[in-house]
Amino acid sequence: MARPRIKDVARRAGVSEKTVSNVINDYAHVSERTRTAVREAIDELGYRVNLAGRHLRRGRTGIIALVVPELDIPYFADLATLIITEAERNAMTVLVHQTREDRRRELAALEGFGSDFADGLILSPLTLTGTDLRDRPGAPPTVLLGERVRPGQADHVAIDNERAAREATAHLLELGRRRIWVIGGREGTEPGTAEVRSAGHRAALEAAGLPWDPAVLIRVENFRALDGAWAVRRLLDAGQRPDGLLCLNDQLALGAVRELHDRGLRVPEDVAVVGFDDVEAGRFSVPSLTTVAPDKHAVARVALELLMVRIAERDNNHSATTPPRERVVPHRLLVRESSMGAGSRA
Repeated sequence: MARPRIKDVARRAGVSEKTVSNVINDYAHVSERTRTAVREAIDELGYRVNLAGRHLRRGRTGIIALVVPELDIPYFADLATLIITEAERNAMTVLVHQTREDRRRELAALEGFGSDFADGLILSPLTLTGTDLRDRPGAPPTVLLGERVRPGQADHVAIDNERAAREATAHLLELGRRRIWVIGGREGTEPGTAEVRSAGHRAALEAAGLPWDPAVLIRVENFRALDGAWAVRRLLDAGQRPDGLLCLNDQLALGAVRELHDRGLRVPEDVAVVGFDDVEAGRFSVPSLTTVAPDKHAVARVALELLMVRIAERDNNHSATTPPRERVVPHRLLVRESSMGAGSRA
C-alpha cells in the first residue's frame, strides 16, 4: 500500500492541502472543528509528517547535538534521556557525543564538528575557557549546561550550585557534624562545578562561625564510586576521622559509603553522607542516600527552549544582537537515611 500523502488527508477531511499544512504546523487561525477533522483524517490514514522536507524548507537539518563528558555517569545518562524526549516534542533528532573531558573534542563540538549537520548544540563543558566561547563565527547556536566558563559568553542553564552546597553543608551542621570533608572539592578561580560547590561549603561554615581549612577539599581524578572509596581510604589511612562527608556527586557518595562500611564505620551514626544529582542507585542503596536533587526535567526543558529560540533567531538574523540568557532551575535537598539523626523518618 502506498504511503498516504497530504492530498489524501485533505480529501478525507474535506479541506484543502493548504489547510492540512496549517493544522500540521499548528497555525492559530484554523477553526477547532477543521483542526479536529484534519487530525482525525491523519490518524485514520496513518499519515506521517515529512519532517526532513519541513526542516530542509526552513534551511535546517532537524538535528541537534548533545555533548556531555561521559554517558556512563548516571546524571548525564538521565539528562540525555530527558533532552531527547523534549527534542522529540519539537520534532527534532538528538545526536549524543561524549568528550571524555578531552579539550579537543569540546572544541570540535563548539565549532559544529566542522560541518553543518546540527542546527544547534547543547554542551556540558569541562575544559573550555572564555576565549574559546567568545569568537565563534559560523558556529551553531549553543546552550551551556553546568557552570559556565565566564558570564555572558552563551546561553546557560544550571542550578544554583553554591546555594545547594551551602544547604547541604548546613544540613550536616544541624546534625552536629563539625569535621566535614568535601570529596571532589576544589579551590580555585575557575568557575567549574566543583569550585562553586566547594565555595558553597566554605560559605556555610563561615556563616556558622566555624573555621574553614582548604585541606578538607579532597580532589579526585574522576567522579566515580571507585574515586569516592579511594578518598575515604586516603582519609582514614591518614588518621583523619570525619563525621560528615559532602560528596560532589552521588557516585562519589556511594563509593564513600561502601568504604566506610568496609572499615567498620556506620552511616549515618559515625559519618553522615550527602551527595549530589539524585541518581536512581542512591534511592535503593543501603542506607539510602541523602542528595541534592536538581530538577533535571527543568534543565532539559529550558535548554531546549533556549536552543529553539536561538535557532529561530539565527534563521531571522537576530542572534548577533540578543545578549546571552541565564536560567537557574530549581533544586532541593532530599534527606534520606545516610544523614538522618536518631529517630528520624523518611
